[in-house]
Amino acid sequence: MDYTRNPKDIPAEEAHKNLKFLNLLATQHGSIESASTEIINLEAILNLPKGTEHFVSDIHAEYETFKHILSNASGVVRRRIDEIFDKRLNNDEKQSLASLIYYPREKLDVLLGQEPDMEKLYRITLKRLIEVARRVSSKYTRSKVRKSLPKDFQYIIEELLNVNENLPNKEAYFSAIIKTIIDIDRADDFVVALSDLIQRLAIDRLHIVGDIYDRGPAADRVMDELIQHHAVDIQWGNHDVVWMGAAAGSLAYIAIVLRISARYDNLDTIEDGYGINILPLVTFAMEQYANDPCESFLPKAGLEDLSEYNLRILKQIHKAISIIQFKLEGQIIMRNPHFKMDDRLLLDKIDEKIGRIMIDGKEHKLNDSFFPTIDPKNPYELTTEETNVMQKLRRSFLKSEKLQRHINFMYSQGSMYLPYNGLLLFHGAIPMDKDGNFKEVEVDGKMLKAKALLDSFDIMVRRAFYEKSNAKEKEKDLDQFWYLWCGPESPLFGKKKMTTFERYFIDDKSTHKEERNPYYHFRDSNLVIRKILEEFGLNPKKGHIVNGHVPVKVRKGENPVKADGQLIVIDGGMSKAYQNVTGIAGYTLIYNSYGLVLVAHQPFESKRQSVESGKDIVSKAIHLDKAKERKRVSDTDIGVQLKQQIFDLKLLLAAYRMGIIKEIH
Repeated sequence: MDYTRNPKDIPAEEAHKNLKFLNLLATQHGSIESASTEIINLEAILNLPKGTEHFVSDIHAEYETFKHILSNASGVVRRRIDEIFDKRLNNDEKQSLASLIYYPREKLDVLLGQEPDMEKLYRITLKRLIEVARRVSSKYTRSKVRKSLPKDFQYIIEELLNVNENLPNKEAYFSAIIKTIIDIDRADDFVVALSDLIQRLAIDRLHIVGDIYDRGPAADRVMDELIQHHAVDIQWGNHDVVWMGAAAGSLAYIAIVLRISARYDNLDTIEDGYGINILPLVTFAMEQYANDPCESFLPKAGLEDLSEYNLRILKQIHKAISIIQFKLEGQIIMRNPHFKMDDRLLLDKIDEKIGRIMIDGKEHKLNDSFFPTIDPKNPYELTTEETNVMQKLRRSFLKSEKLQRHINFMYSQGSMYLPYNGLLLFHGAIPMDKDGNFKEVEVDGKMLKAKALLDSFDIMVRRAFYEKSNAKEKEKDLDQFWYLWCGPESPLFGKKKMTTFERYFIDDKSTHKEERNPYYHFRDSNLVIRKILEEFGLNPKKGHIVNGHVPVKVRKGENPVKADGQLIVIDGGMSKAYQNVTGIAGYTLIYNSYGLVLVAHQPFESKRQSVESGKDIVSKAIHLDKAKERKRVSDTDIGVQLKQQIFDLKLLLAAYRMGIIKEIH
């Protein structure tokens, strides 16, 4: 396809060959004038600078940090302020303006309490915001900016963005608009509208490279934020699929969701965020483990906020659901011998009388041997009480309107991987063997590897969620779904085994080790990375892989950029649970018209501090791949689509001019 062809050079046979399609296209562009105008418009868009993409991974429900990174566009907004106002504003004034853009309503309250002359404050503030809005909107068409504007202020903002108030005949006009906004008491709303516009235009597209859920306190709020975002895609992480499977009705995944929530004292997300009733589990746990100290089930977070009584109950819940999880997982493993996970069948290896367990031919001492719900003759069978608890929880998960809405969004905007503008995005790993070859894994009775493997998992995960009629097929899919969490060749897990049981019940830390898939060794090799890029249809010499999942140990000198710059790991520890390991608080990868920039963030203190003192996240930017020439829309995946549209319109134009299709007036 040559989209640059002159319509005059298109032969009649080509138009006749596409007559059905051209007649359909004519319903949208019914005249030579309409088709010509659209061609001119699309050609102009192709020559605009490429939109700015932001890549974030491993949010782990840290809503405040994530929201701030979105609001400040990973430091882009503050850099634009520095560029625009340079020496015209001092540092405190720049910080204050940035904070206003991030949190307009809250910051206005602070500023209005400090400034006696409200009209002066509004006038100065609005003019500054308009300058910033002009800068961030300058790389987009008026049409795209117009679509981003709030309806209430669409005409006014468009006028202010496109009028030069420094011209003598426009100065009074500009000032009059500002004055009227203040006089009719709409200044607050206008400040909010401009701030929201700046935030929106600073990030053209947002990519979430996995793990929205677990560990942090507000996964539901992160999901609400993503649903409201104008352009977002998600590559599922291992913690995401747990919630996706729970919403599909998997008992094992429901147990895992509850266990991790108890482990990090985040049951509020389950109860208050999603309205799921966990009282049956609480009652059961308190009865079964009433006299059990459950010492190995101390939560990883929230200890300072818990009373002694609530802590005891939380530990009981934690242990009760963990045992249920191990039973349910054992059932899945026994139903699916092709998973090759018999080494994870541990409950039948427990000798409760002597408090020991046999693992891989070696005996280990248990730090806890109180298992009132485990029948040594049928260790993986749920008790009647456990069955009742899990069925009630399952109904609650399936009936949670908010959870189902959030997970539906995960499916509609998500996938196992995504090739986008020369980058391959996936959360975890491409399973490999010790020689660096793609590893085959059995899915649906077929041996698959690399791209075919991820494609098959993608289909299976969707089928497991949407299947309603065939219970047997659904169980089969849900079992395979569970494999993604902890299977030895899972592309989302990326390890040979998950030692959850050992971490709870065995003090010997040698049993806690989880050996990584060879992918994590070979991803330092650009030869292997190029092989993966080629497998997924990307340019092996120019493409890049973007990963999350494994936190980069910056504190120990680990580099997030690997394989001569062709692989970038962006899990920098947004989750507070990992920040002692990483030494930072997350990465953002930015892909703008000048190339790739990796931004490392320091811990975010609080929204309140940002509002009151203008304190921002301290971020350090590293330029990874600076383009020799500024990238245009024509260089992007969207550019490919636009070129196809231009070609189609030129074909329509030729058909009109040759009289093959009538114009519609």
